[in-house]
Amino acid sequence: MEYTLFMIPRLLKKELIKQLDEYPVVTILGPRQAGKTTLVKDALPDYRYVNLETPDVRQFAEQDPKAFLKNYSEKVIFDEIQRVPELLSYLQGMVDERSGNGQFVLTGSHQLQLRAAITQTLAGRTGILHLLPLSIVELSAVEIQFDSFYEYVFHGFLPRIYDQKQRPHIAYANYYQTYVERDVRQLIQLKDATLFEKFIKLLAGRVGQLINYRSLSNDVGVDAKTIKQWLSIMEASFIIFKLPPYFENFGKRIIKSPKYYFTDTGLLSYLLDIEKAGQIARDPLIGNIFENLIVLETLKARYNQGLKSNLYFFRDSQGKEIDLLYKTGGQFSGIEIKSSSTWHKDFKQALLYFSKAIHPLAKSYIVYSGENRTFSDGVAALNYKDVSVAVI
Repeated sequence: MEYTLFMIPRLLKKELIKQLDEYPVVTILGPRQAGKTTLVKDALPDYRYVNLETPDVRQFAEQDPKAFLKNYSEKVIFDEIQRVPELLSYLQGMVDERSGNGQFVLTGSHQLQLRAAITQTLAGRTGILHLLPLSIVELSAVEIQFDSFYEYVFHGFLPRIYDQKQRPHIAYANYYQTYVERDVRQLIQLKDATLFEKFIKLLAGRVGQLINYRSLSNDVGVDAKTIKQWLSIMEASFIIFKLPPYFENFGKRIIKSPKYYFTDTGLLSYLLDIEKAGQIARDPLIGNIFENLIVLETLKARYNQGLKSNLYFFRDSQGKEIDLLYKTGGQFSGIEIKSSSTWHKDFKQALLYFSKAIHPLAKSYIVYSGENRTFSDGVAALNYKDVSVAVI
């Protein structure tokens, strides 16, 4: 795969511009190195840019917020706002003193404390957007395409992989050490790095499975409460995301444990010790890895429109399951995920059962590695590259 050095346009740019016309402040949350800074600089060349990760800038902002903000009165991007959350209350005052939208843009990589602070101080004053790493659609728009899903999974979706032509396995090893391990260890104040590495690798080995806190805690060697805390921090740091089960109005015999997936399949591959794309084809977790890719791509499609996730899965106590449920306007669409490139009629069974016995589905999709197909019973088969059409 050959590609040249250039910036890949982001789909979220359109929604960012729209929300700047609607709110005084727009906040963009997302993982480290997902492209937040590049996006805001590209979309807003007339805005001043302030990086709060820079030590002297951060120190000034922390020690004298009022004097600091006098230098940045309007049309300013504050990057990594979670480093100086005290600024939010002062920004609230500035926004309330004058009318007008599009005054400030904030970006952040940690949502645990930041989201609470934003909700408290900027409620009604800010739009909140989520930027995840590149999507298959965004790569395709600049003619970056791979022949198999193994390549997409292995290369991952961090912009620098493509901008700098980095070797994925080496890049994600560095990404893990530089961002994941450092950021999370700071948040959980963990001295033993090997304990956290054991935890995150075990989590990767159970990707897409119902979470079993006790089993995971036994294998890691910490209690279940600690496991839940670590999962919460990793989710808040956008390393993983939770897919909740849908059980409202579906009865009491429904499984209520969530599943966890990684926000970048390249990091997942690294944690599974995959060093070449072809190794995925022989990995016993191939189905779970493919599922991570598809659930992640649907989440990106939702976020890139400025929408909430509204994604769930369904499983009852009898083992009946739908891999992905998408809810909008009180209606459900179902998505079954199969890594196979060969169509089989049995792929439809879960969708047809669910629609008949549990809840009618407005739309039903099979996402797999084969060709697009449409059937008379209303089920449509989609190639994984086209999965975004199922949720937009």
